[in-house]
Amino acid sequence: MKKIVIVLILIFSTQINWAQGFRGKGDKKLQVGINLQDHATGITSTIDFGIGENMSYGFAATYLLNTDEIAGTNADFEDKADIKFRFNANIGSVLGLNPKADVYPGLNLGTRNFGAHLGFRYFFSNGFGLYAEGTAPLARYDNNVTGFEHFNNQFVMHIGASFNF
Repeated sequence: MKKIVIVLILIFSTQINWAQGFRGKGDKKLQVGINLQDHATGITSTIDFGIGENMSYGFAATYLLNTDEIAGTNADFEDKADIKFRFNANIGSVLGLNPKADVYPGLNLGTRNFGAHLGFRYFFSNGFGLYAEGTAPLARYDNNVTGFEHFNNQFVMHIGASFNF
């Protein structure tokens, strides 16, 4: 009986950290949400991997589902899709937030621009939470952004679900 209690305590203690907003090195987060911006809406997903106590890297992909026509023309696939590499500073613990919450400012390098993002996520259970994130370009690859290029070169809000895995 004593061995069973010890095993249960060990299992339970490892699960306590699961519900944290960011656990440090080895942490993995998947986020899926809606993309909200001027003249378009779409879906976005991110995946982040913890590489230190307060650092993570990952990737983001966005595809715009509903875009406004410009001069009677619809956007092509390449105008609607964007992929980014991202780096985050996960500072929820530094700010003294509830362990289930995380704030993560970061930088991203994508197919359209170099930008920054600021996000917040909160976990309600061991594997499920909600997030909100804003992204904005800092430097565009093309200084003369016209037409559909505006879709991936503006302030964007993302809201959705966050998962530990």
